[in-house]
Amino acid sequence: MVKLNLPNYSFKIKNRKNKLYIFDIIRKKNVVLTPEEWVRQHFIHYLVEEKNYPLSLMAIEKQLKINQLVKRTDILIFNNLGLPSIIVECKAPSISISQNTFDQIARYNLKLKADFLIVTNGLEHFYCNMDHEKMQYNFLSSIPEYSKNL
Repeated sequence: MVKLNLPNYSFKIKNRKNKLYIFDIIRKKNVVLTPEEWVRQHFIHYLVEEKNYPLSLMAIEKQLKINQLVKRTDILIFNNLGLPSIIVECKAPSISISQNTFDQIARYNLKLKADFLIVTNGLEHFYCNMDHEKMQYNFLSSIPEYSKNL
């Protein structure tokens, strides 16, 4: 797998029937190791180990309905009240981050109303803080560390 612009973490990777699997510490199971999953697992570890977000507040592939279509967030982090706080959209390293990517996460956020949005392909990371009144996002240099106030 490609070296990402994130710290190195140790992962449990297994080979079964010529397919690689990586252990997901949130879902507590092995999942197929695709390039997008490689980015997601790195970012989960980054949030937990570098930014101190508790695993108990994270959900993977949380389903939501938008205009009768079923969509899934890559990573959704809740606050201590159980409300969406951060949405993370992960792309494979070979996928460039584009306006379409931001439009996708913004559509999710119309429903979820999270305060922060993150878009990453493992090489580039974009962090945004939502201004819900103006319906726009403001770019940040990084995501804040976990605090019970988020």
